[in-house]
Amino acid sequence: MDIQNTQSQMRKGVLEFCILSIIRQGEVYPSDIVEQMKTANLNILEGTLYPLLTRLKNASYLTYRWVESNSGPPRKYFSMTEKGLAFYHELELTWNELADAVKALTAHQTNNSTDAIPDHAATTISNTDQINL
Repeated sequence: MDIQNTQSQMRKGVLEFCILSIIRQGEVYPSDIVEQMKTANLNILEGTLYPLLTRLKNASYLTYRWVESNSGPPRKYFSMTEKGLAFYHELELTWNELADAVKALTAHQTNNSTDAIPDHAATTISNTDQINL
């Protein structure tokens, strides 16, 4: 199994949430999204970003406006709609649940992966606590 492929798939899984997190902060130009993602060590190409932005816009999660540029063609700036904000909050809840679940599972790992989790560390999960994958 190729670790780079697995790492890439993990990043793709959080890409939409990360991009919406950036846009939620205010109106943004796509190259600024690329730069912020790069700063966070989540490199993304514009060829990956633009189709995602279009899909989010078509779902009415984003809107955009054109702004004239002094140094070239007009620029498209994206912002989040109310529907997009509600969608973002759902993603945020899902992310927090997923991150907590992964932390809980990986926190119990030892050098010997065959070790069982101690009885005192066991947790019961109710229907309201389950993550639907």
